[in-house]
Amino acid sequence: MHIYIDADACPVKDEALKVAERHGIAITYVSNAWMRLPESALVQRMVVAEGPDAADDWIAERIGAGDICVTQDIPLASRCLKAGARAIGNTGKPFTDASIGMALAMRELSQHLRETGESRGFNAAFTRQDRSRFLEALENAVQSIKRAGK
Repeated sequence: MHIYIDADACPVKDEALKVAERHGIAITYVSNAWMRLPESALVQRMVVAEGPDAADDWIAERIGAGDICVTQDIPLASRCLKAGARAIGNTGKPFTDASIGMALAMRELSQHLRETGESRGFNAAFTRQDRSRFLEALENAVQSIKRAGK
């Protein structure tokens, strides 16, 4: 089991490390630029080349069954699910095979509305409840993978 963090805009880097340390799981933070990250013997830092999908491609090429990806990027979450991995959003929302199709469709619709000026886009503020939901979702994913023996 390995945890991959799509780190560029991830607000739960410290929380992910807490869960990883509790279970002794290696964690890799993947970003397009160097950034200050939590320190631990379990932490690997990967800085990839600049580019719109470089971090996503790096994660998708390495992730597999029994791994977990933390990302808000819906196409990356879809790629991770196809590889047999788990994907969890920063707010604790797990992406699943049952929900990813609708998430991709809503992403496309939102992008279209922004491009046509019908919507200016809106990202809700990240709350303490989001942080708490994330910790619970990551812990549940780790426990589920352990029970499955992967």
